[in-house]
Amino acid sequence: MTQTSENVTWLTQEAYNKLKAELEHLTGPARAEISAKIAAAREEGDLRENGGYHAAKEEQGKQELRVRQLTQLLESAKVGEAPAADGAVAPGMVVTIAFDGDEDDTLTFLLASREYASSDIETYSPQSPLGTGVIGHKVGEDAEYELPNGKKALVKILKAEPYEG
Repeated sequence: MTQTSENVTWLTQEAYNKLKAELEHLTGPARAEISAKIAAAREEGDLRENGGYHAAKEEQGKQELRVRQLTQLLESAKVGEAPAADGAVAPGMVVTIAFDGDEDDTLTFLLASREYASSDIETYSPQSPLGTGVIGHKVGEDAEYELPNGKKALVKILKAEPYEG
């Protein structure tokens, strides 16, 4: 689970280990593999019309971007912090809301960064319009957020519990 404030990202030990392993793979075996692909494609001759070379260079660029993202994320990570189970919405929590106070029209989601998204539960970023609208509100309170069309939407916080997944 992740929780983001200005310069710190809170991660569970499991999430930190997963991201650290991905970074180690990208900077080790994956980097060597892409270098070998580029070298092999370079040996084929004219680089202007060499599709394999250009594809490998593009893959390398994407890989290096992910390395920079992970490095930055892990440098600002604080491990082991979980949100308090005090009923207030915070990153790292599973939140259930009712749209316009209609308790039949509900949504349950994990409020966390995309690095922690899983197929088990829908994930919303704390920086998303809905995320920023509900953070800090307590169970039973109403919260407002801005829709893509600029209008405001009202939701009621029904449940906010630390993510256990």
